[in-house]
Amino acid sequence: MRIAFIVATGLLVSTAAAAQAPTAEAQNEQVVRRYYEAMNRGDAKAAAAEFATDAKNFGRPVGRQGIEDRLVDIFTTFPDWHMEIVDIVASGDDVIVRARVTGTHRGVAKMPLNNMPVGAAPTGKRFEVSHIHWHTLQEGQIVEHYANRDDLGMLRQLDLLSVAAAQ
Repeated sequence: MRIAFIVATGLLVSTAAAAQAPTAEAQNEQVVRRYYEAMNRGDAKAAAAEFATDAKNFGRPVGRQGIEDRLVDIFTTFPDWHMEIVDIVASGDDVIVRARVTGTHRGVAKMPLNNMPVGAAPTGKRFEVSHIHWHTLQEGQIVEHYANRDDLGMLRQLDLLSVAAAQ
């Protein structure tokens, strides 16, 4: 009787542990959430660490270092850059995020990211727009990223439409 109880208890514990083990989708979602948390701290290195060394951005190979370089430029241009996750969905290897993005133009962009005009003087103006980001993960790292952003709305709020059109 005692052996049966020990065996039954062991089965219950292992079944409960298996039921609590996070799914691959939940693990992928956590990776993406860590990425956004690091971005919202302005920590480009920690955010980029969630990407594979050979990651692609919009289908182009940029690698982890390329991601970090892009984030540094965004944080230089918008020191208070913030991405609030409004919705997040994980399905298979993909994690899709709808975000509310805010920032204040206080620096000079060196890269044409988010369609920002390179070299434009800071306006000191604040923006708020929506983004949708699609992340594909493999082995716990982001290997590919795509986004659909309201760059026009951002440029309009920053009074940079004419500057962007001239470039």
